[in-house]
Amino acid sequence: MPDRQEAPLDTLAQANLVAPDLYGRRALVTGGASGIGKACALRLAAAGAAVTVVDVDAGGVAEVAGELGGSGVTLDLLDHAALDALDVDCDVLVNNAGLQHVAPIEEFPPEMFAKIVGVMLEAPFRLARAALPGMYERGWGRVVNISSVHGLRASPFKSAYVAAKHGLEGLSKVIALEGGPRGVTSNCICPAYVRTPLVEGQIAAQAERHGIGEDEVVERIMLTEPAIKRLIEPSEVAELAAWLCSDAASFVNGTSVVMDGGWTAR
Repeated sequence: MPDRQEAPLDTLAQANLVAPDLYGRRALVTGGASGIGKACALRLAAAGAAVTVVDVDAGGVAEVAGELGGSGVTLDLLDHAALDALDVDCDVLVNNAGLQHVAPIEEFPPEMFAKIVGVMLEAPFRLARAALPGMYERGWGRVVNISSVHGLRASPFKSAYVAAKHGLEGLSKVIALEGGPRGVTSNCICPAYVRTPLVEGQIAAQAERHGIGEDEVVERIMLTEPAIKRLIEPSEVAELAAWLCSDAASFVNGTSVVMDGGWTAR
């Protein structure tokens, strides 16, 4: 038999196997000024969606919105009045915004716990609550929740992050059950450590808590569990997010798509 050859990229695209068609769709991405959120915003825009980037970083919002030719909103997701006033009439909602704090429970500031849960669980609820009626009316919608392997597993010193991500997993499943009959799917993406500012910001804190050097954190903490010993690139997460918005994924609903290099296979 002849050697199997990979199909040319343009042939695959013509077969609708690469680029989901989101022309005419509107997408809203939280935490879109950097990292996974930026990558998702750019990927959805490349698929034809009109993207609105939401982030607390005004400079980052302006930069990314300009780069993708979309719109941007500078917003603190903990400001409920501003959040509830946000125009969330979109077809695709990507709940990505997040933050991290590393400390043992007995030292974990309650106000920081509330902040993390507020940004990573309550805000997705409020955004979905506002976006779903329009999706239902149009009979089509995609809610993509950027969860984490920590939505499925726990790690020491990350009580708020783990609790918020576990809660997001549950919220996503409820949206899936309510929205599925009305043309709306809801899914989580669960990556291991991604090469983002959020992860890079953890290195010093992890080094202090575990009593090791910062140069050892990636190898000895972040890459201990995955069988594939590297960080994930934001573009890889974005590609999966775009696929979940495609027609090919129309029956994928209420699930958690894991991209953890084998972490949860243990």
